[in-house]
Amino acid sequence: MNVLILGSGGREHAFAWKIAQSKQLQNLYIAPGNAGTANCGTNVNISINDFEAIKNLVWEKDIDMVLVGPEDPLVKGIHDYFLQDEVLKDIPVIGPKKDGAQLEGSKDFSKQFMQKYRVPTAKYATFTKNEIESGYEFLQDLNPPYVLKADGLAAGKGVLILNNLEEAKNELKNMLVDAKFGEAGAKVVIEEFLHGIELSVFVLTDGKSYKILPAAKDYKRIGEGDTGLNTGGMGAVSPVPFADEAFIKKVEERVIKPTIEGLNKEGIDYRGFIFIGLMNCNGNPQVIEYNCRMGDPETEVVIPRIESDLLDLLQGVATQTLHMKTYSAIKEIAATVVLVSGGYPGEYEKGKEVTQLHEPKDSLVFHSGTKSDEDKVLTNGGRVFAITSFGNSIEEAVNKSFASADKIKYDGKYYRKDIGRDLMNL
Repeated sequence: MNVLILGSGGREHAFAWKIAQSKQLQNLYIAPGNAGTANCGTNVNISINDFEAIKNLVWEKDIDMVLVGPEDPLVKGIHDYFLQDEVLKDIPVIGPKKDGAQLEGSKDFSKQFMQKYRVPTAKYATFTKNEIESGYEFLQDLNPPYVLKADGLAAGKGVLILNNLEEAKNELKNMLVDAKFGEAGAKVVIEEFLHGIELSVFVLTDGKSYKILPAAKDYKRIGEGDTGLNTGGMGAVSPVPFADEAFIKKVEERVIKPTIEGLNKEGIDYRGFIFIGLMNCNGNPQVIEYNCRMGDPETEVVIPRIESDLLDLLQGVATQTLHMKTYSAIKEIAATVVLVSGGYPGEYEKGKEVTQLHEPKDSLVFHSGTKSDEDKVLTNGGRVFAITSFGNSIEEAVNKSFASADKIKYDGKYYRKDIGRDLMNL
C-alpha cells in the first residue's frame, strides 16, 4: 500500500514510525512532515489545508489511504472533499467527515450530543453576544473556578479556567463582544468545573465496531507542578495507574458505547480516532471534551505501546472490518518528555541547530517541530521533540526520557522535570 500522512508534528512522526514497520506498506509519504518523518518515508512540502495540492499528490503517487493527523483539515471537510471527487472518492480517509468532526469543531455541538445521549459531563450553558447578560447570571450560579470555552477551534487556546467571578465576566465579554478568539468565540460554552484527575482514552472506530487503545495522561502547563501557561502538551504517560480494568469498563459502558451509538443515530458515519478527555471524579468518568483525532503528545506514548500492525487496523477502519482485526498492547509503561523552544508558549525563535541527536540510545526520539537544512537539523516550532522511553515503572520510564533529553542539545532547550511524578504514588 501507498500511504499519505497529513501533518508535521510528533503525532505524525509516531504514526510514520509505526506504519513504516508494516509489511503491507509499499511507499509512505508525509505532508508536510518534519526532519524526523523524513527517516520513515518521503516528505512532501504541501499544506495540510491545500486540498487541491493533496488531490494532485494522491493521484500522482497512486495513494491507497490518507491518514489525517491534525483536526483542522477534518473540521474543514477534507474527508467530504475526497468523497465528492470522482478521482478521490474510493480512496479511504482515516478521520471523520465534517459532521463527525463537529465533536471537536464545536464545543456546543459536543455538549448537546453528550446531553442527548446521556454521556456523563459537566453542567453547562452556551451563550452568544446578544445573551451576555444571561451568561453573567449563569456564572453567578456556579462555584469557582469558572470554565469558559470558545465554541470553535482556537489553536488550543480557547479554554479559560478562572478563579475570580469578575475576571470570568470580563473574559466572557472579551470573547463574545471583543472577539478575543475571532469567529471561534462567537459562541461561548460556560461549564461547571469538574474536580478529579484528568486522563485521555482513545478509541479507533470504523463507525460500527471499535478498539479501545491505551489510556494516557498528559501535562499541559509549561511549569513544573502544573503552573504557568497552557501549552500543546509537555509530556505524557501511558498507562494511567488508576485507569484499571474496572475504570475502563465504566468508560466503555457509560461513554464509548453511548458515543458510538449516538453517532449512528445521528446518521454520522464516523471512521477514525475519537479522543475522549475525561476526569476521574471519585472513580467515575466525566467527559471534559471530545477530539476527532489522536492527541499530541499522547500519541507518542500510545502508538509505541500497540503491538498490532497499525496499517492493518486502519485497513479495518476503511473497510468496516475492524471487528475482525487482532489488537494488543504491551504492558510496559511508556513516558514521553517534550523538549520545547526557549520562550514557548510565548514568543520563541526558530532555526536553532540541534546537535547530539543520535546520542539517546534507550529512547525513541519523535520530532515535533524540526526541519532539515542540508545535513543539519534545525528547530522549527515551539515543541521540538518528544522523547519516549519504556520501563516497568513510571519512574524508570521517565528517568530514561530525562536522561535522553539531557543529551540532545540546542540553544534555549527547556523541558519539565516532573512528568509522571503525580502518578508515582497512586
